[in-house]
Amino acid sequence: MATRKNSTDDPLAPITLAVGQEDLLLDRAVREVVTAARAADADTDVRDLASEQLQPGTLAELTSPSLFSERKVLVVRNAQDLSADTVKEVKAYLVAPFEEIALVLLHAGGVKGKGLLDAARKAGAREIACPKMTKPADRMAFVRGEFRTLGRSATPEACQTLVDAIGSDLRELASAAAQLCADVEGTIDEAVVGRYYTGRAEASSFTVADRAVEGRAAEALEALRWSLSTGVAPVLITSALAQAVRAIGKLASAPRGARPGDLARDLGMPPWKIDRVRQQMRGWSADGVSDALRAVAAADAGVKGGGDDPEYALEKAVVAVARAARPQRG
Repeated sequence: MATRKNSTDDPLAPITLAVGQEDLLLDRAVREVVTAARAADADTDVRDLASEQLQPGTLAELTSPSLFSERKVLVVRNAQDLSADTVKEVKAYLVAPFEEIALVLLHAGGVKGKGLLDAARKAGAREIACPKMTKPADRMAFVRGEFRTLGRSATPEACQTLVDAIGSDLRELASAAAQLCADVEGTIDEAVVGRYYTGRAEASSFTVADRAVEGRAAEALEALRWSLSTGVAPVLITSALAQAVRAIGKLASAPRGARPGDLARDLGMPPWKIDRVRQQMRGWSADGVSDALRAVAAADAGVKGGGDDPEYALEKAVVAVARAARPQRG
């Protein structure tokens, strides 16, 4: 079999290195290679192996020349767990990979198995980052990317609402984005996402908080009752209320005239949220923020066992926050 150099943008590069611990991204990296290989040759032989299945001698057997010169994709999962003897064989193969074989190494990153990671990079492997997305901003970027990939436009607020509604599971986020794109025409906005995913815990709690800090008491109470009826934990609602009020307090104390980007960095908020909080803080005062935080703290104590009726404690807090937001309305 002939050998060739790697191309960083070619799914059929002899070596693809997918680094990280996010299962969805790792699976997509594999699927991209397999799809490209089967587009080139429908009879491509795909072998998907766990690290323990790649024993000394296995790689040589799988990469041995074929009478029919068939194309192959060899996937090795958890490559950081390969035995020392197998790592030696893989490193030797990386020096002169075969033209008709696409070797896909899935590596968790980190210190374990770093020698193999370094060897693959030195050999010019096509590398795909598959990091675990633990930060809200990363999940937001992921959702925006999903909509772009699907050729659709979604507002920042819609993306945030979807993240709030679905949570941290990238598979669910990707599925939800695809479903919205299939069902909805035009720009996907916050209202559309809300219609589809009302009742999810995080979305419901943040809806309650948003309506409360905007001074819309009736709507906040309606959202509260819906949230509780769909099983949202009361502690999630007090947490969302506290976050919303604190955001207003932070922005109110920030220097006037500062740019959204600078404020986002200094206050730890995404730029789109700066704009939203600016709209929500109209009518708020320093005393109002203090009053609201005290009301939320009391409700938090109530829902954590300090009171007899968590639902009543939440209703009191929602009304208090809404009044603090619009003191002129009584």
